[in-house]
Formats: sequence, structure tokens, C-alpha cells
Amino acid sequence: MTKAIRIEQTGGPEVMKLVDIDLPAPDPQEVQVRHHAIGLNYIDVYFRTGLYPMPLPAGIGLEGAGVISAVGSEINHLRPGDRVAYAGRPPGSYSQARNMPTDSLVKLPNTIDFDSGAAMMLKGLTAEYLLHRTFPVREGQTILWHAAAGGVGLIATQWAKALGVTVIGTVGSEEKAKLARAHGCDHVIMYRKENVVERVREITGGAMVPVVYDSVGKDTFQTSLDCLAPFGTMISFGNASGAVPPVPLTALRGSLFLTRPSLMSHTENRATLEEMAARLFKIVGSGKVKIRIDQRYPLAEAVQAHIDLESRKTTGSTLLIP
Repeated sequence: MTKAIRIEQTGGPEVMKLVDIDLPAPDPQEVQVRHHAIGLNYIDVYFRTGLYPMPLPAGIGLEGAGVISAVGSEINHLRPGDRVAYAGRPPGSYSQARNMPTDSLVKLPNTIDFDSGAAMMLKGLTAEYLLHRTFPVREGQTILWHAAAGGVGLIATQWAKALGVTVIGTVGSEEKAKLARAHGCDHVIMYRKENVVERVREITGGAMVPVVYDSVGKDTFQTSLDCLAPFGTMISFGNASGAVPPVPLTALRGSLFLTRPSLMSHTENRATLEEMAARLFKIVGSGKVKIRIDQRYPLAEAVQAHIDLESRKTTGSTLLIP
């Protein structure tokens, strides 16, 4: 028997239940992973609430790190004892152990511990594709990053600074402002007290920014558009405040570009995943990007972890410990 979080219906955090499950031997094309640490991400909320539909009942969670304890008969590139980490479907990482396909698994270098591995994969790979693929930033540019003290934000702002970029970050409290400054933000905007558009105009001398990275969604969408320079790119990659409602094309005045990228579309190609992971491991290994873990909860307290995440009480990365 192993313990895992399961949901039988969508809804609030209370729909998550810790249960005992029988874990059979992995299928021929699966491996069995025993988790040392599990990553908590806002996308887990989207699955739990039904914003991202999935068949129910189901497990939940897309990120983890641990050791392979068994391999299916058709698996020849992994073996028991291998250290691995992953970020990807199918959901089910909220568990002590699980059977899963190998599509999203990568070997975890010995230089990176399990906690960091579980805290960095989804957020770090997201930062990689946003900064290197969706809008490849260049030295000397100035960018705007919403939720700069969040899990993705703290990784991405450090990475952007390492690339020679000037970073403007938005945060909701003085505590988060200090955190953002310590992790690469050159300018911090307190969105509850300051007008974001006017502050961006002031910081850039009226030029505005070539790109906005927005994981907040509904509450910041128009503000993000208004912060863009002509021909700028609006990247909406999350819905923390709710889904963005339908937008008329006329909203993209100034010949703006709008995109809604996802990690899964990038990592479906195995070669791309390996390239992204290698770049992430290299930047973390260099010390230029540090993985900050600010919250750890026992797996049994997943409900409280979601409550804190949705109420914006968390900063940096959050782990569930099986």
C-alpha cells in the first residue's frame, strides 16, 4: 500500500483526499517512481477546480523528484536506482510512489538534491521556454514580469538578470518586494499601491517594454497590454486571478503580438525536453539561479497547501513531502 491524494469531483481544496492505494508493478512502458519530494504549482489548482478538465476520479500534481524503484519490461534507458525528476502529465505526483510513462522523466544530476529537483522542474522549464523560446530576450532589454516573487518569477528574474536584462517586477506586498529585489528585479512595482502602467512609463522614459510575462490572467491582462511598446509581445501563461475573458482583436492596438504558450507543448518533443532540462540544470549548477523553497508541507496537508497558495500567502517554491 502507498498513500496518495485523490479527487473524485472538482471543487475547492477540500475535494482532495489522502487515501491508501495498491500500487501494482509498472506496465511494460512505465516506471515506478518513489518520491522524495513533490512540487506544488498553480496549475494543480486548475486541474482541481476543473478549469483544466481530466477524467475523474484521478490523482493530482505534475511535478516530483525521486528514485526509480521498478521498470517495465520495455524500458531500457532507465533502471532501478536512477535519480529522476519530472514535470508533466499525467497528473499523480501527490503520492508516495506512482507508476508513470517516461515521456516527462529526466535524470537528475547528482549535483542537484531531490528537494531542488522537485521545486525547479515545472517552474524552471517554464522560465526556460518563456525566456529562450516564446520571446528570446536580449542583453540590454527591459521586461515586465508579473508576480515576480512567485515560484516561476523568482527563477525567471534571476535567469533574465544573468542574460543581461533589466527586470521590472510586480508584487503585492513589501515582503514580496524585498524578495523580488533580492532575486534580480531592478525595479519593483507594488500593484496594490501604484499604477503599474504609469510606473512602467516612468521607468522606461516613455518607451514602455517589448514584452510582458503575465501569469496572473484576468486582473492584469489590460494592464499588461497597456505596458507594451509598439510591436510588443504579450505572453499570458497563467490564470491565477481567473481566466482572461474573450478579447477583441482591436485590443491589440499598436500592432501587438499575443500568445498563450504552455510547457506541455514544448516538452512533447523528447529532444526539446532534454535540451530545456540541460539548460536549466546548467544555469542552476552555475549558481546564477538559486532555487528558493519557502514552504514545505507533509503530503497529508495538501489541502492547507492549496489554501495558502490560492490566498497568495506563498512565495518561491512549495513542496509536499511524502
